[in-house]
Amino acid sequence: MNPLNLPFDSDAMLEGLRPWIECESPTWDAGAVSRMMALAARDLADAGAEVETIPGTGGFGDSLRASFPHPDRGRPGILVSGHMDTVHPVGTLEKLPFRVEDRLAYGPGIMDMKGGNYVMLEAMRQILRAGLQTPLPVTFLFTPDEEVGTPATRGLIEDAARGQRAVLVPEPASADGGAVIGRYAIARFELLTEGRPSHAGWALKDGRSAIAAMARKILEIEAMTTEDCTFSVGVIHAGQWVNCVSSECRAEVLSMAKTQADLDRGVAAMEALQGEADGVAFTVTRGVTRPVWEPGPGTMQLYDLAKGLAADIGFQLGCGSAGGGSDGNFTGAMGVPTLDSIGVRGKGLHTLTEHIEIDSLAERARLAAGLLMNIR
Repeated sequence: MNPLNLPFDSDAMLEGLRPWIECESPTWDAGAVSRMMALAARDLADAGAEVETIPGTGGFGDSLRASFPHPDRGRPGILVSGHMDTVHPVGTLEKLPFRVEDRLAYGPGIMDMKGGNYVMLEAMRQILRAGLQTPLPVTFLFTPDEEVGTPATRGLIEDAARGQRAVLVPEPASADGGAVIGRYAIARFELLTEGRPSHAGWALKDGRSAIAAMARKILEIEAMTTEDCTFSVGVIHAGQWVNCVSSECRAEVLSMAKTQADLDRGVAAMEALQGEADGVAFTVTRGVTRPVWEPGPGTMQLYDLAKGLAADIGFQLGCGSAGGGSDGNFTGAMGVPTLDSIGVRGKGLHTLTEHIEIDSLAERARLAAGLLMNIR
């Protein structure tokens, strides 16, 4: 049987996906992420997989490793790598409830990336129901910390990918529906300003405001942005009392670089900002980094296969390198053939308008099934 003709039904898939969306799982809530993993574990087991729950570390939730039955289990095969954490805090469902409108489905994490994860699960479910056997063994790995740079599970992902024939990453499709065959480097930095406290009413001039100093540094940092290396401050923590001159302020910076050389220059520029001025010390600490992933021959062969399958399904699958990191950075940089962003179509990821095109569920499940049945 042609895997592209398996009976995928977008509306039925959406009903199966809905409980995943209504199980909120923000990265920093380990219990919530682990509840999501337990839900996915049940669905994976029902589909026929042998599921292992890997306890969380570093304050993050659990991970899942699921192996589907295969006579060559344990040999090099296909790894499906996805994350179940989202950027949406618990309670987001009140503002962004699961709903369907004009063939769009809304909800926190539905695009990034629970929809894509569910698509891969449904592809395996239909393959097994049809009595088909994938040429290679298939393993799923779902992790809990991608949205903060994968600090706890990078090693788990790299160990799972090492020696595999292919890694499929069902992150959401690019704006034009295309796949990603390479990604820019992503670096994170933690900033700290340390000033001198004083009473903001009685002795304002005696203080040295860490908040004011950080504000000036933020403007300086974001002004360093170029086409090849960007800087964005996304988190600030400071102050408890408005009548106190702040003595400490912390912030976090995300930097994207197109090449390793661009990244090295960006890191050097950030570190050069450190020092003390007007009684306030400024410290830069480098955080987690995603390496540059440049497509090799194996990745391009995967893309050519996917492109041909997409044409048979009835759509064009473009490709390109992308900013915005994923766990594909790690596997691609290792040299393992990796095809990223083959998940659902949609818009508004990380916002209160996050949604998917419902009809893309069946479209992408057919693509996934085609890949799983044709990668050798």
